[in-house]
Amino acid sequence: MNYKDYYAILGVPKTAAEKDIKSAYRKLARKWHPDQNPNNQHEAEEKFKDIQEAYEVLGDAEKRRKYDVLGSDWQNAAREADRQRSYRQTAADDFGGFSGFGNNAGAGASGFSDFFDMFFSGIGRRTATGPTGFTSVPQRGEDLESTIELSLRDAFEGGAKSLTVEVEDLCPLCGGTGTVDNRICPRCHGTGRVREKKKLEVTIPRGVREGQRVRLAGQGMSGVGGGPRGDLLLAVHITPDPQYERRGDDLYVDLPVSIYDLVLGAQVRVPTMTGDVTMTVPAGTQNNKTLRLTGKGMPRVRGGGSGDEYVRLIGQLPTELSSREHELFSELAGLRDRAS
Repeated sequence: MNYKDYYAILGVPKTAAEKDIKSAYRKLARKWHPDQNPNNQHEAEEKFKDIQEAYEVLGDAEKRRKYDVLGSDWQNAAREADRQRSYRQTAADDFGGFSGFGNNAGAGASGFSDFFDMFFSGIGRRTATGPTGFTSVPQRGEDLESTIELSLRDAFEGGAKSLTVEVEDLCPLCGGTGTVDNRICPRCHGTGRVREKKKLEVTIPRGVREGQRVRLAGQGMSGVGGGPRGDLLLAVHITPDPQYERRGDDLYVDLPVSIYDLVLGAQVRVPTMTGDVTMTVPAGTQNNKTLRLTGKGMPRVRGGGSGDEYVRLIGQLPTELSSREHELFSELAGLRDRAS
C-alpha cells in the first residue's frame, strides 16, 4: 500500500482554504474528465479517480483532519489496519468464508485506493446534492457476518441459544474517526475500528439447515452520523451427528437387526429425534433394505411439516455357534438345496 499525497494531487498547500480546495478540484476534474480526453482515456481515468479521491478526503473536514493527523505516523497505523485485515481473512478461512466482520470492509470497497479504504471509507460519508456540492447524511452501519455452530439436535429443536461472537465495530474512543484531540487514536491506532466480543441471545428456527443465515437486527456495526446500526448475520454450521445423516429435511440411520428378524419378520425399536418408535420388519426382508418412517425427519423451516426418516436394516449374523445351532443351519442349507 502506498501513501497518497492528496495535497499534491490537487496542487494546493496544506494551509489551503476550503474554497481553494474546491476550486482546484473543479479545475482538475474538468481537465482530466475521461470524456475530455478521448485520445488518452486510460491515463485520464486514473488521474480523474485520484482527483476524486483527494477531494473526497480534503473536501471533508473530518477526513481532512484525520489525514493531517496521520502525517509521518501513517505507516504505524497502516500496520495495525493490516493486522486487523489479516485477522478478518484468517477468520473467514476458518469459518468457510464467514469472517465475523463487515463483508463490505477491506481494500477496494469504495472504488478508491487501498490507502483510502484503510483510513477514510467509514468517515464523514457524504451524498452529492449537485455537480460539486456535498452534504453530510446519516449512514446505516455495515452488516456483520459470523457463524453459529449447532448440533443436529439443536437444529431439530430450535429455540433460544446463547453465543459469544467476536465482531468489528467503530472504535468507542474516537467514534470511528481514528483521531482523538488531533492525535492518532491510541485504541484503534487510526483505523477507526476495533474488535470486541458480544454475548447474544439468538432464536434458532426449527429445522434450520447448514449454511442458512439467521439475522439479528441491530447487532451489526454502529451507524455513522447518527445512522442506525447494521445487522448481524449468523451463518449456520451443523456439526456431524454420530447417529444420523441428514439429506435436506430427511434423516438416515442404520439399524442393526438379527438375521432371524429379517427372515421371520419382527417388531423392532427404531431411534428417532423424538424417541424410539416401533417399526414392522416384514418376513423375508433382504439385508440392507431401507424402510421409511413418514414424518420422522427434520422440521421444515418453510411450509410446515417434517421430512422422513429412512432406516437401513443391517443384518447381524450369529457368531460362535453351538454344535446344535451348527446342525440346524446345516439342515436348513440342505433343505434349501433340495428345494432348488
